[in-house]
This record gives sequence, structure tokens and C-alpha cells, in this order.
Amino acid sequence: MLVWLLFLLLQRPVTAATVITRTERLPAGVHLLASADAAHPALIIRGSNITVEFTGVTLQGAPAGTDPDKFTGVAVFVDGGENVTIRNLTARGYKVGVLARGSKRLHITGADLSYNWKARLYSLVEHESLVDWLSFHHNDNDEWLDAGAGIYLADSDDAEIDNTTIVQGQNGLMLARSNNAKIWNNTFSFLSGIGIGLYRASNNTIMHNRVDWCVRGYSHGFYNRGQDSAGILVYEQSNRNIIALNSVTHGGDGLFLWAGQSTMDTGQGGANDNLVHDNDFSFAPANGIEATFSRNAFYGNRIEECWHGLWGGYSFDSWIAANRFAKNVEAIAIEHGQDNRITENTFDGDETAIRLWKNATQDPNWEYPKRRDTRSRDYVIAGNHFIGNATALKIAETQNVRIITNDFEKVSTVATLSGDTRNVGIGDEVSVPVRSRPTLDLTLPKPFPGGMDAKIPDAERRGRDAIIVDEWGPYDWKSPKLWPDGRSDAVPLKLRVLGPAGAWKLESARGAEVTPSEGNVPGTITVVPSSRKPIDFDVRLAYRGARVVNPRGEVIPAGAPYIFGYARYFMPVAWSVRYFTFDDRTKPDGNPDAFASVLAGTPLKTEQRDRLDYMSGHTLAEGVPADRGAIVAEGVVDLPAGEYTIRTISDDGVRVWMDDERIIDRWAPHESAIDTAVISGGKRRFKVEYYEIGGFAELRFEILRR
Repeated sequence: MLVWLLFLLLQRPVTAATVITRTERLPAGVHLLASADAAHPALIIRGSNITVEFTGVTLQGAPAGTDPDKFTGVAVFVDGGENVTIRNLTARGYKVGVLARGSKRLHITGADLSYNWKARLYSLVEHESLVDWLSFHHNDNDEWLDAGAGIYLADSDDAEIDNTTIVQGQNGLMLARSNNAKIWNNTFSFLSGIGIGLYRASNNTIMHNRVDWCVRGYSHGFYNRGQDSAGILVYEQSNRNIIALNSVTHGGDGLFLWAGQSTMDTGQGGANDNLVHDNDFSFAPANGIEATFSRNAFYGNRIEECWHGLWGGYSFDSWIAANRFAKNVEAIAIEHGQDNRITENTFDGDETAIRLWKNATQDPNWEYPKRRDTRSRDYVIAGNHFIGNATALKIAETQNVRIITNDFEKVSTVATLSGDTRNVGIGDEVSVPVRSRPTLDLTLPKPFPGGMDAKIPDAERRGRDAIIVDEWGPYDWKSPKLWPDGRSDAVPLKLRVLGPAGAWKLESARGAEVTPSEGNVPGTITVVPSSRKPIDFDVRLAYRGARVVNPRGEVIPAGAPYIFGYARYFMPVAWSVRYFTFDDRTKPDGNPDAFASVLAGTPLKTEQRDRLDYMSGHTLAEGVPADRGAIVAEGVVDLPAGEYTIRTISDDGVRVWMDDERIIDRWAPHESAIDTAVISGGKRRFKVEYYEIGGFAELRFEILRR
């Protein structure tokens, strides 16, 4: 009671840039406190032995209706100190919810840091955009802050984060050079980037957390890329962490572990001696676990329906034991691995259970293989149970493999051996020269008292078909949604009605006919546009049923009406497209005269198209070489009065003219990038020049109504 009275006495108005230096209870209410950037946080906590009580308080960084990629700044900055407790904070509309620097024994409990910053995504139903790929290779200068976070801890040891929720942002909890944290009983889910990220962060304990649907780069039935999103990220010399008893399903990767750039540059170190135990890493578009260039233990995890269950490239001295793999394309895939043990796992219905190999060549830019022995060698595969696999063991260019006491049940092919594969023994009586390794010191963690069972029950939503990613990230199934059943450009267009159970009625249909006009969730509708030039429709349905939480976090009570919909605008252009190729001496950005002469010559191919939309790791079009290809496209369109945005996405170079005026010019070689120009309606003549040198090629030209 005395503490409660003290909190009441110490309340004061909340204003932007307030500095808190003592224990306080902030007055309840929604406080609109803008923050322009990390240097100007909304609130600052400075000092030691402080408890700040935020019960009933919401810090709002931007007005309602602001798009998430426009959020800026930091809600709460913890500036050093020791033994600071932040209790029951809710913060919305910021780039970062809580940023701590140099704080020891920080405790964040009961916080809700959802609906903060996230990038707009440009991948489509039919194909991805390379713009959406993430990169976490560098963070020594806190580059990760550019991608936002619910919580970001920099140089802050011994933290405890519990009972905290971060959903519908890009990144959840990110630790940089922060050690000995206890992270438990949290929900970091439905994020478009990373759930929990570690960079040079060691001896942390991550247990009893729900870290599901941290994903981008997936469209069911079309592509499964993941784009380096992940439930849990362990990067750059992050060692001796315990990751146990978590649900990490439906992530781009479940666990994404990489030794770090310093290891790639020196051949030394790694993200080593991490214990990964009894987690569910199922339904990842890419890898349930990706762990490379490092030494770790993976024990008792569940990994189902991923592309790769465990991708372990260049792993060494690692132990993969007692895991349950099922229905993966490849359950375990390790290139250039050494001295690894694969024991007592179950492989149930995986196409290939274990694949081991060495590549013919390695990246010449890597120092790692120049400083390390990177042969594929010295494995023990023992005590595993193989059930219904097309191939149990696929081994190529690998030496010294002992295969002993395994069971094979309804396996089509037990083993295929190829290349320089030697000293492989199958059966109890076979002895092969595998180098003796000391037994790993593996003490399995016990559940925390009060730790929640984070796992998704088998009866609930499982499977990769439960992943839907729109322009703002993964759909959380908490509100009704219309989503294409198949291609998004189909005519007629079939849409799935998804979300909580309830009923819907057609509210309005501009520019289209919709059937049926009412139904239940789940269900489907068919949309027939009134015209095709342009396709321009907006369909709205009215839902009544369960409680709804909309994509921006607004709660609609059960039984109250909720309007949701689907719109499409597509203006076809009568494009005449010519394809060319050029040699490596003709540099489009460095030798313009030579490139112009190429474009003035005879094209390899010509065609008519109604859109420019290319995304390929191979060739732009049949008959065009995969590398050093070019396009010249010319088209005319009659736009109704109004304002429009021309948007291009390009890799490597693009320039656009409208009525002989250059309106977009990004001609130097570059990774995928977005450019825009605002134009007015009328009869318009466009010309697009584009080239790609090598690797992936991307070109998209869009007319967007403003």
C-alpha cells in the first residue's frame, strides 16, 4: 500500500522528452508523444534502481491512420543505469519501442510494443521482389536500428524480458553486444522480419516464447523464399546461448544462425556452442534451422514441412540428435561439413532424409575456405529411424562416414553415393576411420517455474498454407480478409474470405460484379470486373461475428459490424518490347555510345505485352541470354484525368521517358530499388530502357492512381 501511495504522489504530466530519474507511476491515458528519431526519444529513463509503472498508459508516436513505414523515433530510451524496471508499457507508432544503451539488469515486463514500424513489401502473389530481401551482416554500429524493433538492447547485460507482446511490426527483440539475458514467456509473432535477434550476444537464455509467423517472401503455391526473415536470428560470434521450449513456426527460417562476417574474413570463431532444444521450427518456407560455419547442438526439436529441415553448411563438431523431422524436402542438408554426429533422429516422410556433399567450387570472395579445411568428411550417422523417405542417405564427395544401427522402414532408396565418396560403412560390423571427438557437454535445460507451454497444439492452425503475406507482412487471422485463391490477375478473380468465424454480406462493389452476395467465414467470392482497360474495382464486405483486431490494432467487439475489402487497379499499356544482348566490353553506364549502338541494332526478339513485370534468376525471355540482357519498351496509354504515380523496381539499370521527357533515371548498376515519378492524366507515350549485367534481374513498371 505504501508503494502504491508513493506512485500516486509521484505522478506528473507526460510530455515529449520527459526525463525520468526516479521511481514513478505515469498517469493513465493515451499520450501522443512524437519522436523524430533515435536522438530525440519521447521519454528518457536515466538512473539506477528505478521502477517506472506504465499501467493504463499508451504512448502514441503517430496519428491514427499513419502507414507503418512512416513511423519514426523511439518511445522510451533507457540511458545507462542499473536495475531499471519498465512495467506494463504500451507503445504504438514508433520506429523503436524501447531502446536501451549500456544498461545493466534492465527488466521489461508486461509490455505491449506492437504495431510499430515495418517496411512496405513489394512481393506479389505470383512472384517475389528482391527489394524485400533483408540483410543482417553488419551491426557493429547498430545498423539494425534502421529496420526498427519493439525492443533494442545495445551493450546491456543481464536483462530480463518477460510477459511482453510484440506483434505486427518488423522486428521484435534485438540484442547487440548484450549478454546473459533471460527472455521468457513472451509473444513475438506476426512480424515481417525477425522475432528475436542476437548479434555478438552470448550466454542468453531464450525459453517459453511464442515466436511464430515471423515471415516474408512466401506465397503458397507460387514461391517459398523467406527473404532472410526468421523467428530467431543468431549472428556474428553469438555463443553459448540456450534456445529451448519455444514455438518458432511459420518463420522464413525458424532459426537462422550464421557465424558472422568476421569468421568469413578470418576463418576463426563462429556462433558456437549454442544449445537448441525442444523447439518447434515447423512450416518454414526456407529452413526450419539454418546453422552455418559453426559448432552447435540441436536436440529434441520438431521440424516439419520445411524446404530444408536443417541446413548446416560448413557446420563442424556439431550434434544433431533426437529431433523429429517430417515431410521436409530435405530433412538435413550439410555441405562441406566436418566431424558431425547425426543420431537418434526420426525422419518421417521427408523426400531426402540426409544429404551430405562438397561443392565443386566455392565462392572465390570468401576467405574462409582459403584458411580452413572445408572437405566434407567424418560423420557418424547412428540410431536414426527412417520412415517412408524417397531417399534416406544422399552422399556425394564425402569421406569417412560411419552408418550404424539405423532403421529403414518403407524407404525407396536407402543410399546413393556419388563422386569421390570413400570410407563409407553401412552396418554394425563396419568400422571406418572417423576421428574421435570428445563427448559434448550437453546439459538439457529444465522448464522455468511458471514458464508457459508455448507450442501450437496439433489441432490448431498448422501448415504452410496458413502463411499469407501482404504488403504489410504476415496476416494474423484476427480480422476478416479477402485474398486471391490462385493468381491475383485472374479474370474472373476468385477471392477467399478468411478470418474469425462469422457471417458477411456484400456492402458495396464499385467496378465489378460479385457473387455470392452473402456467406460465412471461411468462404469464397468471385469478382468479375466491369472493364479490363483499366481493371478498376473496389469490393467491400460487412462482417459480423467474433471479436476483431484489425491490422492496425483497433479492437472491434464481437457482434459489431466490421468493413473489409479488396481493391485492384491495373492500367494496361500497349507495349512493344525489343530484347537485346551485349558483351562485357559494352558497359551501359560507362560506354553510352557503344550501348546505344546495341539498342539501334537488330533485336534478338520482339513481342507485344500489356505490362512490364520481370523477375528472374535465369533469362528475361526465351531466347535471351541469362546475363547481359537489355530491353527497350515503348507504349502508349490514355489515362483519365487525375494524378498518377509511375513506379519502377529495377536491378540493374532503368530509365523512363514520358513524352520525350526523362522522368526516372537510375542507370548505374544497382540492387533492386524503387523509383517514382508523379504525372497527370492524358494520352501519354512512354519509353523504358533497361539492362541487367548478371545474377537476378528485376524490372517492374506500374501506373498507380494517387
